[in-house]
Amino acid sequence: HRATHLWPLYSLSQLAAPRHPKIRLYNLEQVLSWESPFPVNDTRPVVYSVQYKYIVGEWHDVTVKSIGVNCTQITATECDFTAAGLSKGFLLRFNVTLRLRAELGELVSAWVTMPWFLHYRNVTVGPPKHIMVTPREGTLVIAVSPPFEVDTSEATFLYTVHYEEKPGMQQVKGPLQSNFILLDNLKPFRIYCLQVEAQLFWNTQRIIRPGQLSNTSCYETTADAYAKQQQVIGISVGTLLSLLLLAGACFFLVLKYGSVVKYLFRTPPSIPAQIEEYLKDPVQPILEALDKDISQKDDTWNSVSIISFPEKEREDVL
Repeated sequence: HRATHLWPLYSLSQLAAPRHPKIRLYNLEQVLSWESPFPVNDTRPVVYSVQYKYIVGEWHDVTVKSIGVNCTQITATECDFTAAGLSKGFLLRFNVTLRLRAELGELVSAWVTMPWFLHYRNVTVGPPKHIMVTPREGTLVIAVSPPFEVDTSEATFLYTVHYEEKPGMQQVKGPLQSNFILLDNLKPFRIYCLQVEAQLFWNTQRIIRPGQLSNTSCYETTADAYAKQQQVIGISVGTLLSLLLLAGACFFLVLKYGSVVKYLFRTPPSIPAQIEEYLKDPVQPILEALDKDISQKDDTWNSVSIISFPEKEREDVL
C-alpha cells in the first residue's frame, strides 16, 4: 500500500532536486552548498551525491581518492572540497563543472548542473593576510603578505595602497608587484590612515581579479631631516632666550634689592674664643677664668692727687 502511495507521487518528477546550489570561491576555499528539496512522506533521510568533470572528460564522483574529501551519499547540504587542506581541491587553472542530485533509497532526483568555474577567473580575493607599517622620517614603510599562496609561474599578486591624511583627500599608490611599499613625501607629525588591496594577476590569461580592502589603520609619521633640523634650532634658540631672560631678571633683582641681598648674605658675628673653647669642652673652667679676668680688670684703677695751695702762697709762687 505504501509503494502504491509513493508511486503516483514520484512517477513524474521522481525525487525533488536540491535547490539553490552555489559555489563559494574565497582565496583557496572551494565550497559547494545547496538547500534541501521539499520534504517527502518518508522516514528515511535524503542523501546527496556530487560529481565533477574538467572541460573535457567524463563525470567522476567526489571521493577521498579523487579530490581528498567524500561528497557521495552524504546527508550534509555542503561539500567542502578544501576541507582536507587548502592545498587540496580542484586545480586553480582548470575549468571545473559540478553537478549534484538527491537520493532516497532507490529514488533519485534529476542532476542539477552548475555553470563551470575557473578558480583564477572567479575567485574572491581577500585582503592581505598580514600588514606591517613602520613610520619613518616623513614616510610609511608597508610590508604585506599575500592572501594565499599561488604558483608564481601561473599567477602573482599586485598591491594597491589607498591612503589619506586625517582629514584630507584620498590618494592611491599602486598597483605594485613588490611586497614592500614606500609612501614618501609625507608631512611630519601627521596622522595617515590607509587600506591595502591585493589583486590576483593570472599570467597566462592576463586577467586581474580585484581584492577586498583591508581594515583601515592609522599611523603618525615621524620628523624628516629638515624638520628635525628645524626642531633642534628651535630648541636651541628657545633655550638661549630663556637663559637671557633669566640673567636679565637676576640682574634687575640685584639692582633693585641690592641692600636686602647684601643684608641677607652678610657675614655672621664671630663667637669669642673663650666661648668657642667652652662649647668645644664644657668641662674646662673657662667661665670662672673669664669671670676672674673681668674682676681683675674692674679692680684696676688710676689714682689722681689734687694738691691745693693757699692763695697767699700761690701768689708768692707766681
